[in-house]
Amino acid sequence: MSIILWDIPSTVGPWSPNTWKISQNAIIFGISLRIYALNLKGIPYKTEWIEYPDIASHCQKLGIAPTAIKRDGTPYYSLPAIYDPSTNLHIADSIAIVDYLEKQYPSSPTVFPHNTAGISIDFEQALDEKLDDLWKFVIPAIHKILNPASQGFYRTTREKRYHNKKLEDVAPKLESEEGRAEWAKVEKGFAGRGPFLLGERVSWADFVVGGHLLWFKAAWGDDDRKWKDVMAWQGGVWKTLSEALQAYEKQLD
Repeated sequence: MSIILWDIPSTVGPWSPNTWKISQNAIIFGISLRIYALNLKGIPYKTEWIEYPDIASHCQKLGIAPTAIKRDGTPYYSLPAIYDPSTNLHIADSIAIVDYLEKQYPSSPTVFPHNTAGISIDFEQALDEKLDDLWKFVIPAIHKILNPASQGFYRTTREKRYHNKKLEDVAPKLESEEGRAEWAKVEKGFAGRGPFLLGERVSWADFVVGGHLLWFKAAWGDDDRKWKDVMAWQGGVWKTLSEALQAYEKQLD
């Protein structure tokens, strides 16, 4: 039987960066990892779609553990999550999922070549910190590609995160001096080399970056200036990586 992957739907298909790391069709966020890791390993899976407002109740119903604790002390539930019928286990959080897949399916290709699990996880955490300046450019665009069932929930929670600022006012305007300065910080955070981050062999670190790239592309679109900028940065390094990862972007279910 196939593994079940729960993902967040959108009008442009999978988009969540976290889900893409796992599956990689791909959402961060609807970028759906559709699941690079599952596709690399050749593990059969099928995707079931859960709208944002239903994530917590879905996880609670199935006994899927929360992935964090909110500032108010309540549990935070998130996707991706999987169910493996061969072991009857439910798992949430991309790192926990890939760790499970590595241990449960050791004969399949590894996403941590040359014992790089620790380095790859540290890399993911460092990347999230370096790209902190970028989220304000992406989050407002994500709202536009969500299904109506998720848009209200997404707007309410994200506007609260930005101190009740309207989503339309969150992203700096690139035409302004402030916007150009903020965008320059984002470019600096992407400084690095390709095509794969560990050389000729694909790894979890590549899936982390690739999941984010797919998220940005889904949010902005091919013709957006910001997407074209990212593809041109560092002499096209991220364009090269994006193209190299296409082999792992076809869903296997």
